[in-house]
Amino acid sequence: MHKLIKRESYIEQFDNYVDSDFIKVYLGIRRSGKTSLLYNIMDELYKRGVKKENIIFISFESPEYKNIEDSKELDEIIDEKIKNIKDRVYLFFDEIQQVQGWEKSINGYRVSFDCDIYISGSNSKLLSGELATHLAGRYLTINVYPFSFKEFLQYHEEIEGIKLTKSSINELFDDYFDYGGMPGILSLSGNRMKTEGLRDIYTSILLNDIISRFKIDKIDLLQRFIEYMIGNIGETFSSKSIKNYLNGNNIRTTQDTLLKYNKYLQQTFFISKCRRFDIKGKRALTIYEKYYLMDHGFHNALIEKSARKIPRILENIVYIELLRRGYNVTVGRLDEKNEEDGKAKEIDFVCEKSGRYVYIQVAYLLTTDETINREFTPFFKIPDKYDSYVISTDRFDFSQNGVKHLNIIDFLLGDDI
Repeated sequence: MHKLIKRESYIEQFDNYVDSDFIKVYLGIRRSGKTSLLYNIMDELYKRGVKKENIIFISFESPEYKNIEDSKELDEIIDEKIKNIKDRVYLFFDEIQQVQGWEKSINGYRVSFDCDIYISGSNSKLLSGELATHLAGRYLTINVYPFSFKEFLQYHEEIEGIKLTKSSINELFDDYFDYGGMPGILSLSGNRMKTEGLRDIYTSILLNDIISRFKIDKIDLLQRFIEYMIGNIGETFSSKSIKNYLNGNNIRTTQDTLLKYNKYLQQTFFISKCRRFDIKGKRALTIYEKYYLMDHGFHNALIEKSARKIPRILENIVYIELLRRGYNVTVGRLDEKNEEDGKAKEIDFVCEKSGRYVYIQVAYLLTTDETINREFTPFFKIPDKYDSYVISTDRFDFSQNGVKHLNIIDFLLGDDI
């Protein structure tokens, strides 16, 4: 097992939920650190005086438990493990979606035993079946993301012993930009090893969470579709244009098939949908969504590097960070159109939390007056006066006319905006 850091933001949430009647459900992309997080929580319980025998941890990917196929087998194991235990039992189930009928078991434990239950899974549809029916209002969902840049630095400081200086932070950001924050690759040395590590994770997601789960036989088509999605992060999604692209490469398919593949990638948390939002009308729009990777490191590992993609990768980093911070994030549409292409002007991200809005533009470098004008002027068309930010890699402060400018590292390491 990899060395652990304490993921403070999740432990703070745990303090609010521990010993409540709610089942705690941790969801996230495979290898995003859900297992380590469950160990974090178990460590907290030990510190609070819970006896070791009162904590039961079952990983359905371990050799000991990977052959459990249904809820009946699971019930027999749990009954045996807790029959002589006094006081409250803490039950941890890692990657529970692999057990057929697990929902009935979890509901049975909640009703029958004095227990506190924590489960993890790598599929967003984990809660769409019987658990949701039986436990309406009885579970809490906690989204687990790959490491933030703060956690990335924490790992390198605590585990690797790197002293954090302005220079080392800048170097580590370059590494984070290239390879992302998947916890399992942080201990790997060298660019080649990190790239191979990300490709291994991708293959595991592809085989275990998509091909096997959804019984896909057109594997080459699926891979081509995924490569297209990775190569076009932050671009407007159109199943028709992807179909035409594939047809142009002599690959025949239908829009329905591509929409299904898109749904599978979302369910396994490989990609995240960012809807459009009409800023003036304050309403969500249901067409022309954009998609971002749950971890931007997959882009450089699976697609040839290109300077053209740097702005989109920066967007991806900012987008996932905003989700981590609990915002509802959409792409903002303004009524005014661009002179160049006649399309409606956009704000990269409209962020809403507790009824408050924040508007964000992401740029690579603000090197020319034209670039500065392009990034700042859309804010002046917004009717309300909520906070607006331009985030870029520049060190010089370009703030103007009430619009704040932030360096990307300062944004990632700063407090909430």
